[in-house]
Amino acid sequence: MQLFEISRDVEAASFDTLEFAKRRREADFTEKQAETLAFAGGDVVESRLATKEDLARRQHDLEEKIALTELRLKPDLTLRLGGMLAAAVAIGPAPW
Repeated sequence: MQLFEISRDVEAASFDTLEFAKRRREADFTEKQAETLAFAGGDVVESRLATKEDLARRQHDLEEKIALTELRLKPDLTLRLGGMLAAAVAIGPAPW
């Protein structure tokens, strides 16, 4: 017996409380037990689903962090490259 029946449809992910309660009644749960479990399960599932707004906010936060990281690393990489070029010029051409 599956504990939760969750729609796999990406457009409308939902918890089917009616189907859940029906299956519990078929497994000899009382009507009250089946409904209580169905509503509790629905609350748990829905509280853990991310909305489009949640995902958009998270995407924005991550893009912001990436941009800040790029800004922080750019000067460091420029200095390192400049240092390597200066060292190469100071050493001179290879003696091959």
